[in-house]
Amino acid sequence: MPKIKTHKGAKKRFKITPNGKVLFAKKGRRHILTSKSAKRKRNLRKTGVVEKTLAANIRELLPYL
Repeated sequence: MPKIKTHKGAKKRFKITPNGKVLFAKKGRRHILTSKSAKRKRNLRKTGVVEKTLAANIRELLPYL
């Protein structure tokens, strides 16, 4: 059986926790930050958890994490 290649784009965007949850960084925190409230920017700092339906697909792209 050959090795499965890791999807490099997914590797850069997602992190898998020890419990198997898939985390991602939220969008909207790159530029045009002056028009966003401090509360909104603060909440964008937090990592988001991917839904179970999509997490299975992402785990297939990251076989060795």
